[in-house]
Amino acid sequence: MSTVSSRSAIKWNPKNLEIRTLSVEKTLEPLVTQVTTLVNGKGPSNKKKGKSKKPKALAKSVEEATAFFVARGTEIAKENPELRNEIEKAVEETENDGQIMAKASHSFADDPCSSMKRGSMVRAARALLSSVTKLLILADMADVYRLLNSLKIVKRSATQVRDASNPDELQQKFHQFQKDMAQLNCASLARQNDLKDLKRRDDLAAARGELKQNGELLYHATMASIEHPEVAAAKANRDYIYKRVLGAMERITTAVQASGSSDSRPEDSVGELANALDVFLDRVNMDPLDFDEVRHRPSLEERLESIISGAALMADSSCTREGRRERIVAECNAVRQALQDLLQEYMNSASQGRPTDDLEHAIDSMKIKTKDLRRQLCKAVIDHVSDSFLNQATPIIALIEAAKSGDEKAVKEEAQIFRDHANKLVEVANLSCSMSTNEEGVRMVKLAARQIEVLCPQVINSALVLTAKPKSELALQNMDKYKHSWLKQIEYLTDAVDEVTSIDKFLAISEAHVLEDVTECIHAIQGRSPEMLTEKGNDLLGRTERVVNVVENEIENYEPDFYTQKVLDACANLYGPIMSKLTSQIEESVQTLNETPDSEEISDDMNNEFVDCSRLVYDAIRDIRRAVLALKNSEDVESDSDVDDVMNGSEAGMSRVSSRTADTDAAPTDQQLMRKLPEEERAKIVANVKEFQMEKQALESEISKWDEGSNDIVVLANVMKDIMSDMSNFVQGRGRLKNTADVILEAKHLGEVGNRLGKIAKDIAESCPDSSVASDLLAYLQRISLYCHQLNMCAKVKAEVQNISGEMVVSGVESAMSLVQNARNLVNAVVLIVKTSYVACSLSQKSGQQGGILWKMKAPEKKPLVLREGDRRAPVRKASQKRVISHEKALGEFQQDL
Repeated sequence: MSTVSSRSAIKWNPKNLEIRTLSVEKTLEPLVTQVTTLVNGKGPSNKKKGKSKKPKALAKSVEEATAFFVARGTEIAKENPELRNEIEKAVEETENDGQIMAKASHSFADDPCSSMKRGSMVRAARALLSSVTKLLILADMADVYRLLNSLKIVKRSATQVRDASNPDELQQKFHQFQKDMAQLNCASLARQNDLKDLKRRDDLAAARGELKQNGELLYHATMASIEHPEVAAAKANRDYIYKRVLGAMERITTAVQASGSSDSRPEDSVGELANALDVFLDRVNMDPLDFDEVRHRPSLEERLESIISGAALMADSSCTREGRRERIVAECNAVRQALQDLLQEYMNSASQGRPTDDLEHAIDSMKIKTKDLRRQLCKAVIDHVSDSFLNQATPIIALIEAAKSGDEKAVKEEAQIFRDHANKLVEVANLSCSMSTNEEGVRMVKLAARQIEVLCPQVINSALVLTAKPKSELALQNMDKYKHSWLKQIEYLTDAVDEVTSIDKFLAISEAHVLEDVTECIHAIQGRSPEMLTEKGNDLLGRTERVVNVVENEIENYEPDFYTQKVLDACANLYGPIMSKLTSQIEESVQTLNETPDSEEISDDMNNEFVDCSRLVYDAIRDIRRAVLALKNSEDVESDSDVDDVMNGSEAGMSRVSSRTADTDAAPTDQQLMRKLPEEERAKIVANVKEFQMEKQALESEISKWDEGSNDIVVLANVMKDIMSDMSNFVQGRGRLKNTADVILEAKHLGEVGNRLGKIAKDIAESCPDSSVASDLLAYLQRISLYCHQLNMCAKVKAEVQNISGEMVVSGVESAMSLVQNARNLVNAVVLIVKTSYVACSLSQKSGQQGGILWKMKAPEKKPLVLREGDRRAPVRKASQKRVISHEKALGEFQQDL
């Protein structure tokens, strides 16, 4: 590759006509349009042969454009003596090609039907466009050359700042450095906005920002080294920043001269662990008849072990909690077992020549177990984020206070704490990237983490300078400058990590962590430990403030409306009076513990007051989470069983399923036995299930009309619908219920929900002024009690049959069909309850009575104003052409009709 000038050191290949900037592309566009229009002009027409006027006008415009490029190129050659020879040569080529193009275009305009003249003009047009492009690229290279000269000037100024020997000289050199930096900043900003390649544009922006930041620090570090030449840390800091300045300028040089497609960067890769999970799930789902054990088994097992290795690294991290580590290990073992079960089903299917009955269940189990592992890994990441990004200013403040005291031993201890804190932030940032698929967000996190790694030793060196000279005003100013830079980078890293973290999961985990902090504070009070109470109280305050900051930043992405205002009001309630009360309560409790002798007991009033205040904090955070979830679609929000377990105890989601299910995974479950029923018996069950599905759709249609916010009838009806759906899925051999013991627990839970529904409906019936409506509602309530009791009986009979016989017999099938039939009847009764309750409440309101149930129609689903890519659009049909009617013909037809 040759360069345009040995003195310019610009990397440019004269045979490469790559357009790198938008300005060159925009300047060339009119000429391309004119030449293309001229070349693509239509040939023979129905008009009389002669000379075409439009091609002549286009040819003249091409001549004018060529003359403009020639004149402007001549001016650029005079302004850039280093590139004069190359630019003048390009101008000469452009002028010659323009003359050839003018001659060919005029010849074609005189005879547009000649294919030979058209071919000559096409060849001339290609040559003209090539020469003009080359001229514009050379002009662009002249801009690059001026930018590189500015970089040389800034580099020379930075060297002079570093080598200054006294404060006056430093002040003078730094003033000149700032002027040179301002000129370079303007030129590099213009180049950044002009680049076509988005990655290089980002690289240039990052290098400019780093150059600006380190340029300001260079002055303070150099001043500290001048004032305290005997302190080695000051000189080391100055030299380190100088290298960072040179490195930033080198990256600017690379970005403005790079050609071709951008190379992949380390920070461009998305989450490795999340991507590996996606690829693994895609690979395990295959055609069973194409399965080859020799080829597929080692590949899938190797991929899974690679995923488990990454999960083990996360589990073994120092930031991972013990309970979370155990869950991750358990989920890894469950995924291993699910893969072996799936591979066995693939082998059975391949040997039988058709998919087995258990294959679909094995695939579903593999997906569920993998999803559970992903959920635990995401929770582990959010655990780290919630714990690590608390009280972020505390380590550097402690380091500065130790440095001010001049105690070198204390400074080294605090420096190690500060270094561990920085390493922990970087580790957590990398973990958050491993489970994120947000490519741009991952890139920002990695860039911010890299800046933290670079800045950490500089902060420690500045602290060592202050330790050596604690009375020095310059050392203190230098330390303050680094403190400001450090806190700003921490803020950037925090925002970047929040960008790749799901806010609903973060709030759910934070809510559980707040409850843990409150428990620890109460234990500290009961254990008479003011130090522990102070530590855990600060964690509680920091976590609360962090929740508010995250939510407020998230709300900025939404248009203001009723829901966003509700979120902001909840944040203001927590951040204002509740946090003030909590702060006062913690301070009072610590003071009381310090003043109370060990012989005296702690009063119950202090415990009760702290518990009441903590309950306010917990309830406020829960209200914030619910308000945020109201902004999102329910389909996009994933339930968090860990938090539900903390909140609701044994009634939470999957915790209702019997724990014996996990112990019987090795043996065939009742669900698997249901799938092995004879075809005749399964057909009977499917027929009953279809009838149940029809009733279920009627219930869904009824309850979907009402808002669940203040309507317990709709909420309980929805819960009962889900429980009965699980029961019907069980008799079909699928779903989350594995054994008859699980069905019994669900039947008991259904009876409890039915009793709660009956109490509410009974109160509505008693307040209804219409006796006939009230009697109907009470009659439907009796059906609810009857069908819930029958469901309980069906579940117990089925359990007895299986435990006695040990195999599927006809009586078991009859019990399953009875289970589905009673579920269908119960669904029908719930539909009648909902409808009749609405009528009764409406009659009560008309008579002036106030009820506790508010029947409000559900708001319609939110739809985007602008369709995203991939959304279905209405077909665009071509409009019918207007018929041109001859007036004479129409008049003639009119006269014939007469």
